[in-house]
Amino acid sequence: MNNLMNGEIPLNFKKNPYERTQWHDDVTDPATGEIINDGTPFMSEFANNFEWGIYNAYRVLIEHARQIQRIQVQQELDGRVPENSGTFSDTLDGSSNKIKLDTALTDILEAVTDGTTTLKVASVDGFTPFTQVTIFDDTKTEDVLITAIDASAKTITVQALAFSYKKGAKVARSNVS
Repeated sequence: MNNLMNGEIPLNFKKNPYERTQWHDDVTDPATGEIINDGTPFMSEFANNFEWGIYNAYRVLIEHARQIQRIQVQQELDGRVPENSGTFSDTLDGSSNKIKLDTALTDILEAVTDGTTTLKVASVDGFTPFTQVTIFDDTKTEDVLITAIDASAKTITVQALAFSYKKGAKVARSNVS
């Protein structure tokens, strides 16, 4: 007997997990009407395979709709900061949160050189450790990960910068205008 579906499938499968049943009709003698060869018997296992197959196909459709929604949100928000390579938002994928553009933005108060990891900023409001930020000025831009925040000193610690930035460069959590 085939491997019949009897429950939920993982959504990251590589090949179609649904195994079809080849159905056959009874073969009858046309003259006498006698059954020469029995067809495929209809059993509850086959019916359950149909049901789970339909259920799992619907689950996959829902997951694809969520992924498409993510892509739509990404496309809608990209491009609001020159050369920004990322968008940070709630992508409506099942949580009760509504979509909200993260607009945390601050100025760097002192010029920094490449390799710098601590940024003295005007405000740390809206920034959190282990989130990505875009640092940019009128000539350069890069994305780095925040590793720590010191609210009393108004500093943001990040991965080592690849570029130098002048006083007044921006640190943005998102595609802010």
